[in-house]
Amino acid sequence: MAARQLHFNAFLFGCGHHSAAWRRPQSPIEQLGDIAFYERLAQTAERGLFDAVFFADGHSTGNLGAGPLWHLEPLTALSAMARATSRIGLVSTVSATFYTPFHAARMLASLDHISAGRIGWNVVTSMFDAEARNHGMAAIPGHQERYDRAAEFIDVAQRLWDSWTDDALVLDRQGYYADPAEVAPLHHSGQHFLVDGPLTVPRSPQGRPVLFQAGASEQGRDLAARYAEGIYAVAYDLASAQAYYADVKRRIAAAGRNPDKVAVMPGLVTYLGTTTAEAKAKQAETDALLPTEHSLAQLGTFIQQDCSGWELDAPVPSLPPASEFTGPQGRYTTILRIIDAEKPTVRQLLGRLAAGGGHCTMTGTPEQVADQIELWFTSGGADGFNLMPPLLPDSLNEFVDRVIPVLQRRGLFRTSYTGSTLREHLGLDRPAVGDFAL
Repeated sequence: MAARQLHFNAFLFGCGHHSAAWRRPQSPIEQLGDIAFYERLAQTAERGLFDAVFFADGHSTGNLGAGPLWHLEPLTALSAMARATSRIGLVSTVSATFYTPFHAARMLASLDHISAGRIGWNVVTSMFDAEARNHGMAAIPGHQERYDRAAEFIDVAQRLWDSWTDDALVLDRQGYYADPAEVAPLHHSGQHFLVDGPLTVPRSPQGRPVLFQAGASEQGRDLAARYAEGIYAVAYDLASAQAYYADVKRRIAAAGRNPDKVAVMPGLVTYLGTTTAEAKAKQAETDALLPTEHSLAQLGTFIQQDCSGWELDAPVPSLPPASEFTGPQGRYTTILRIIDAEKPTVRQLLGRLAAGGGHCTMTGTPEQVADQIELWFTSGGADGFNLMPPLLPDSLNEFVDRVIPVLQRRGLFRTSYTGSTLREHLGLDRPAVGDFAL
């Protein structure tokens, strides 16, 4: 049996995940509308043998003065990036609240054909009323309704991808283009969707795009356990990572699925230096560019209250327990954990959240960062990481050139791609038609 190895995604976001990254004189802020910038990032991640690059997505602008959030529509960008790469997976968020199953299934299946089997779909239910109002809704639907819709959405999308069998295309110039007996309608009539089917796109190279999920709430974890083939997680420290990892793996097994086949990948922010002091100085240099007003506004978004009057050098005011919080649970729980563990001032908390919003941050030499990655990997905290480079392209280049070789020397990461599809990178089987999650 082959030794277990790490998985890595590169989460591409603006000029980097540090909210002041775009303010650096050398930042690529002018390039965010240039597809060549993203193609180069994907090529770097491919050089590092990553499983995939990943785009999140949002449907409102947020505070434009604070910096870039979204620029190019991600599925459109991935179609170009597929042509600039040959092996690396390409994953995008698609909202089950704002899309329809037919629309999403058609786009993702098309991209799977374009990329020769490298597409993944990160299922989200979206979060904010401002997003909902761009889609004809007065407000975002309630939490339970969003997750009920998402479960039906996934079920219908999977059935659409399976509406063509692998043998459906005949391509007989004197006979059929496709065998009608091998292309089946759905006739789905559910609580949220009415979809006749079949899909207009023949079955794609992977059978179905790889399904990712990032649930932190009870409903999110249950959805991930039922459907996800890869899970993006929020974990501030190893203890929280281990707790989440054990819980979600237990839920996957309880759903009748193999937990070893579902990679759990916490977010990871890294600052590298020849010495620890050099790495910390790099982090502090970027933190110093952070405007206090914008940082407090970001914190207010995370905790859903106005922080503008908080005293910067005083302790963080008392926050409601997670059980009373009605917003996105994962980030809020992480913030509570940081406050409990570090007892920071407001100013210190803002710096801690500036890159990655409370995801794990590893700062030090390449060997020290590799040590921490190995510890999380071998002690039940992670199957790999969703790398969140704080500064692009610098942090991604440094990780690929300085950390990946250390992990390869330790036998923890591949030294070449052994497959050509995202499923193969993740060690997943190609699903048979009709072989659905429970």
